[in-house]
Order: sequence, then structure tokens, then C-alpha cells
Amino acid sequence: MTDETKVAASEAASKNSDKSAKVDKSVKPEKKPKVDKKFNNPFSFTDELQAKFVNCIMKNGKKTVAQQILKDTFTELNRKGQKDALKTFENAIANATPTMEVKPKRIGGSIYQIPREVTPKRQQTLSIRWILAGARSRKGMPMYKRLSLEILDAANETGSAFNKREEAHKMAQANKAFAHLARY
Repeated sequence: MTDETKVAASEAASKNSDKSAKVDKSVKPEKKPKVDKKFNNPFSFTDELQAKFVNCIMKNGKKTVAQQILKDTFTELNRKGQKDALKTFENAIANATPTMEVKPKRIGGSIYQIPREVTPKRQQTLSIRWILAGARSRKGMPMYKRLSLEILDAANETGSAFNKREEAHKMAQANKAFAHLARY
């Protein structure tokens, strides 16, 4: 091919592309909707509280399933209008955390319910256990939706986990008269 034919072929190709461009311009392009700021999932493998929560969710050694449930829970919390899902999660655990509990003790043939302070490690364990028990007792939805509802309830100081905490405090208050038996 000579140079003249190459130039002519390229001009013809550019004319054809101009025609197709004119056709495309006559059709109005669709306006793209404004994209909201993408949700940044706060799930972290290094956060101790989340790791503990994942280990408590886990059944039969399926840790990746438990991690996915927690990730989906954070996404569902965001979808339900919570701007900071991690803060809501931490607030829910703090609201479900008991400070006092009763332990049975046998003294002189009788069993007394003795109120005791709860250690910080046990406080966290009980609150996680109660939140998960409340989520598992709900039926008819996937686990991440049930868990997000229970976390929202605990954050708003309602729900079964918060009620268990209040019940434990009431029992400790009612048995305050037996506190002196704790040293035996």
C-alpha cells in the first residue's frame, strides 16, 4: 500500500467515526445519579472486641461464616440509619454489661443468693452472650438481620439483652441483705 492510499483510508475511517459520533450526540446521554459516599465497613481482624464477638458467634469451627455475619451486621446497621456502626455496636455491648450478679452459696443447709460484683472480663462475656442469645431467639430472618436488630435494641436500652442485665441488677438489689455472707 502506498502512502496516499493509507492516508485516504485513514480519512475515510475518521469520516465514518465522525458520523457515528454525530448519531451518538443526537441521543441525550443519561445523567448519572450522584453517588453517595460509600459505606466503609468498620470490621477489623485486629480489634479484640470484634474478635471475641466473632468467636462467640462461631459454631462448628466456621470462623469465616461468623466473620461474614458480623460484616453483614455492620452493613445492615448502616442501612438502618446508623452513621457509625462500630460506635453503635460498642454502645450496645456497654448497655448490656452487668455490674452486679448473684451467685448461690450453701451456708448451714440453706442456699443463699449472694450479690457480687462482676469482673470486667466476665462483664464482656455476659453481654456478648446475652446479645447473641437474644438474636438467636428471633426467628424468620437471616442471622445478620437478627443480630443487627438485637444490637439496635441494646443500644437503645431495650431488647432481651438489656432486660437480662436489668433482671440481674434487680436480683442483686433484692438480695443485698445477704451480702455479708460473701466472705464465708
